[in-house]
Amino acid sequence: MLLAEIAEVSRTVATTSARLAKIEALAAALRQAGPLEVPIAVAYLSGELPQRQIGVGWATLRGGFAPAAAPTLTLGEVDSGFSAIGAISGPGSTAARKALVSELFGRATKTEQQFLYGLLSGELRQGALEGVMTEAVARAADVPVAEVRRAMMLRGSLGAVAAAALAGGRDALHAFGLEVGRPVRPMLAASAADITEALAKIGGEASQPECAVEWKLDGIRIQAHLAEGSVRLFTRTLDEITGRLPDVVAALAKLPVRAAVFDGELIALRGDGRPLPFQDTAARTARIARQDADPATPAVPLSVFLFDVLHLEGADLIDLPDWRRHAELAWAVPPELLMPRLVTGSVTAAAEFFRDAITRGHEGVVVKSLDAPYAAGRRGSGWIKVKPRHTLDLVVLAVEWGHGRRRGWLSNLHLGARDPDTGGFVMLGKTFKGLTDELLSWQTQRLLALADHWDSYTVYVRPELVVEIAFDGVQRSPRYPGGLALRFARVLRYRDDKTAAEADTIETVRALGPDALSSGALFLLALRVTAAERGRDVALLGGREAQPRGQVGEPVGQVLGETFRQATGQPAQAARPA
Repeated sequence: MLLAEIAEVSRTVATTSARLAKIEALAAALRQAGPLEVPIAVAYLSGELPQRQIGVGWATLRGGFAPAAAPTLTLGEVDSGFSAIGAISGPGSTAARKALVSELFGRATKTEQQFLYGLLSGELRQGALEGVMTEAVARAADVPVAEVRRAMMLRGSLGAVAAAALAGGRDALHAFGLEVGRPVRPMLAASAADITEALAKIGGEASQPECAVEWKLDGIRIQAHLAEGSVRLFTRTLDEITGRLPDVVAALAKLPVRAAVFDGELIALRGDGRPLPFQDTAARTARIARQDADPATPAVPLSVFLFDVLHLEGADLIDLPDWRRHAELAWAVPPELLMPRLVTGSVTAAAEFFRDAITRGHEGVVVKSLDAPYAAGRRGSGWIKVKPRHTLDLVVLAVEWGHGRRRGWLSNLHLGARDPDTGGFVMLGKTFKGLTDELLSWQTQRLLALADHWDSYTVYVRPELVVEIAFDGVQRSPRYPGGLALRFARVLRYRDDKTAAEADTIETVRALGPDALSSGALFLLALRVTAAERGRDVALLGGREAQPRGQVGEPVGQVLGETFRQATGQPAQAARPA
């Protein structure tokens, strides 16, 4: 099958709004693909690479390549080419990778190159999300979609399931089962703004009198497979990291079980039990160790928190309700390895548990239905996560042209915080998340009007436009001048009511950074700043927290500084002379 055929199907799907029409176009393409091509076609038409990452970014693609006159590339050739590119490492790898990319793109037509650009950038956005593709697989193989979903849950790869379904129908799908040593996709949690909303979604104080509330950690999700003394660890993306975590393997190998599959979280903790910055946890599971790391320095130890069990001693448990699975988990695992958990039907008790988790420095909580089975790979109403949302008003410094579906629009925003000392701005990172088509169109026109200069890739603008950004945290980053970057930044809205002089400062961001405040202090800080801005009481977890009379109406920066000093134990600032 030619790449050009897949690129054409992608274009058709992207320009088709009707869900059924998308499904039929995808199904037709899968029927035409050969047995070895089906997994590749499923991945490409889902906007993904079978290899996931091959080390190619826009620095490699930026210059462009002369296109071929006619389509000749097959899916197999492209897949093999990507595998070869991803396998390159060591000295001279950048030049070698560039040469292979140039060779591959040189064989692609202009239309095929555009498709490959979108595929490698992750911006294909053709509307073939996993749910649509799952239905397309069922349509192509003429099998029930529920059986495709279950096989996908157990196998973890829609491409492999599609190949089996097209080759062997329902019998092939029924052959998939949970196998110790082969990871399944993790169950995911939906979101709620607060505890009350989460309990309402679960059915807490209505049809279901009780639910479970567990800590939500800012750690690394793991799936641990134990079989006759051996332990294998997998990430949420199903990558194996067993060899990088010998201490975790040793801890789990002591469990008195012969065969088990556990779901849990790893996190690096301080001596007082509070979490270290996420980067310290992530460094333990990084693919490549830092070259400047001191081998004499011991690795940061990771604590294990298990919260679910999918298989135990020869029995699959994924179809059992949460309360049954947790009972089995508590039988097999000592208390010190269990995620803290409260079973309650009370909003007040759940809110207090949430507040305690935040005060201890954790992200929030996950509210769980006691009747929910383990829905691997799906985000439903069985689990609802609740965590405080942090926002900043930042200034747009530059913006990059989009690719794939966003071609022709200015997409990726460069964000900066105000620096009162210099009168300039400090870049904190980039984001293209949260942008609707309407907002993309508006910001393209608005930012072009603010353009100061540009190159073939980036438009640099006058720093005048303020945008409200939501984010999950602040982390250290050597990539940006301020040494900080926002985690999971996404656009909420543009603030036409604010000038750049009213944007948040770099000191505000530093006060939220990993070396300044815990998540709990960050949460309380956000509440106090909100109170100062609004000049009224703050609603906190269903109650009211009255603010001191002197605080109401104070400048936000003064409140921020006061709270920062309290959180970090610094002495109070001397009063200024009248």
